[in-house]
Amino acid sequence: MGQNPNFETSDVIMLGLPFDGTVSYRPGSRFAPEQIRLASWGLEDYSPEFDKHLQDVNFHDAGDLEFPLGNTYASLDLIEKNVEEIYKAGKKVFAIGGEHLVTLPEIKAISKFYDNLAVVHFDAHTDLREEYLGEEMSHSAVIRHISKIVGAENIKQIGIRSGMKEEFEFMKKHNTLIHEFSGLDEFKGKKIFVTVDLDVLDTSVMCGTGTPEAGGMQFKELIEWFKYLKDFEIIGADVVELAPDYDASGVSTAVATKVIRELLMCL
Repeated sequence: MGQNPNFETSDVIMLGLPFDGTVSYRPGSRFAPEQIRLASWGLEDYSPEFDKHLQDVNFHDAGDLEFPLGNTYASLDLIEKNVEEIYKAGKKVFAIGGEHLVTLPEIKAISKFYDNLAVVHFDAHTDLREEYLGEEMSHSAVIRHISKIVGAENIKQIGIRSGMKEEFEFMKKHNTLIHEFSGLDEFKGKKIFVTVDLDVLDTSVMCGTGTPEAGGMQFKELIEWFKYLKDFEIIGADVVELAPDYDASGVSTAVATKVIRELLMCL
């Protein structure tokens, strides 16, 4: 809801990425984009937090990409190609996953257009493994791979509470993990991509996700981070890892939809 039906006159392109081919625990995030669109019709298009309507964002929903089932590398290439076309057209991407690995080809594409790219990562998990069970392309390795593109010094991670010891040592070494708003200030002047894994939210708020992790943020806490970020130059974003079928109440999908509305206001 609230979209500009015309691609050419829009500023932000919403793109559904229903891929969950490397999920290590509970699959099902491929169903998120469709369910989020349906749930959006029960949401107001006005955000009192940002005093804006969705129409003010001027976004166009381009629908979902269609992936070759079972072929991770072809799927990632498809994402990279389509996101690159969005930036060639002078627009920004707002992607809806799908699992978190979809962020990697987004960053690959966007890095072709910006030299001073930084990534702000909301998540329960570090996602800093080199591989998972011998597989390099895994949602649990996505931020590690992204660090090789933008540099670890251009990554800030928020809400992290689960991972291997080696991953926490990586965060400490490169000072990626932050707990205060001011930790973002060194990104002023940079082009920022915001990636939100919905399991950053506590399981009491977001149980419909592939890898739920207790001890997370409340919804209002996440929105306060968004409100701080709105004064930065955000050139793209995604929201990933809703697995709607694990919450029969539909509450997780409703929460995800509102997270998307609020983050759209920052673009």
